[in-house]
Amino acid sequence: MVGTTQSTTRLWSRNFILLFTARTVSVLGDQMLVPIAITVAVLQAGYGVTGVGFALAANTAPLAVFVIFGGVVVDRFTPVRVMITADIARLIIHGILAISFLAGKPSLWLIVSLLALSGTAMAAFQPGYVSVIRRTTHEVQKANAALRVSESLVTVLGPALSGLLLALSSVWTVVAIDAVTYLVSAVCLFALRLRIPRSQERPTLRHDLVQGWQEFTARTWLWGVIVIFMLYQVTVNGPFLTLGQSLILIEHGESTLGFVMAMYGVGAVLGGLMAARVKPQHPLRAGAIALAGNACSVLAVALYLPAPAIATGYALHGAGSAFWLVMFHSSVQTKIPPETLGRVHAYDVAGSVVMRPVGQIVAGPASLAIGAATVLFFSSAMLFVTVGLLLAVPAIRNLRRTD
Repeated sequence: MVGTTQSTTRLWSRNFILLFTARTVSVLGDQMLVPIAITVAVLQAGYGVTGVGFALAANTAPLAVFVIFGGVVVDRFTPVRVMITADIARLIIHGILAISFLAGKPSLWLIVSLLALSGTAMAAFQPGYVSVIRRTTHEVQKANAALRVSESLVTVLGPALSGLLLALSSVWTVVAIDAVTYLVSAVCLFALRLRIPRSQERPTLRHDLVQGWQEFTARTWLWGVIVIFMLYQVTVNGPFLTLGQSLILIEHGESTLGFVMAMYGVGAVLGGLMAARVKPQHPLRAGAIALAGNACSVLAVALYLPAPAIATGYALHGAGSAFWLVMFHSSVQTKIPPETLGRVHAYDVAGSVVMRPVGQIVAGPASLAIGAATVLFFSSAMLFVTVGLLLAVPAIRNLRRTD
């Protein structure tokens, strides 16, 4: 699958360093753009919390809709080639978005449309990215942990840098820098040296989709997690992504929002480092328990606590989320055959995020009807329901680690 034995036996091989750099740089740009720059831009333009919900949902919904087809494309063709194409597409899309902000106040529908196109490109990129991780190293859990730590660090740096740029310049500058990060990512991916055998057969699209679905549904622990996370996205994550950041911005200002998001990144770094060292025999059980820490941030915002308390809650949220993600993605990447991993991961992503835009969109109207705090209290309760369901399913709770 890969060029040399050395490229997979060592974690920090040339190929993994290039993949690590590509991912880190592009995520840095994304963390500068979403949620800070987009949230600020939409609120300053007068589109309100509902507008923020639409903008964030527009970036997520296409990922859920098209990622399955992205998985088929990745498994049919070279994953790296698909990822480079997606990066170039996002370079162009975000460049147009930057120009629109430079020219004046773009309409909400233009912002939504461009973010939707960016999400579509992400749907092609994501299955390839997960597939390539396993092809660069046998140290899958350490690789996932390293990538999670990197993403967490830029979660700290991204919002802080975005806040600084917004204070010194304007939104278009942040968007333009985000666009350039995709160019850097594409160059790093182009330099990868992987030998990935391609099947000489050309099965139909329907055959590929059915085969991926069969691999996905054959594992109760996998589809069980996804079904539970559909509930989580619509009742917890979607509403909190819209209301949490918007309320912090309204109550405490842009600098506090940047600080809070940075603390989330600090927590995620600690969670990722712990995930690199700890190898529980039942990874999903340990990950589900860690996920309960997410309630700290939701309750802190709902109770209108002071900024330091909110920041602490976000740090615990980041730690729990990072640990869960490393445990889950490592399980997927070590238990799914490489030749179908792109499609299976695509079903995973589609199911995981398909309900998030629903939660993001309804959060604004619901907060106007019953109050933002009430919505967030409900979300915190549903978070504990999610953890309880994960631990209640034997196939999830008892899944054993694979080295």
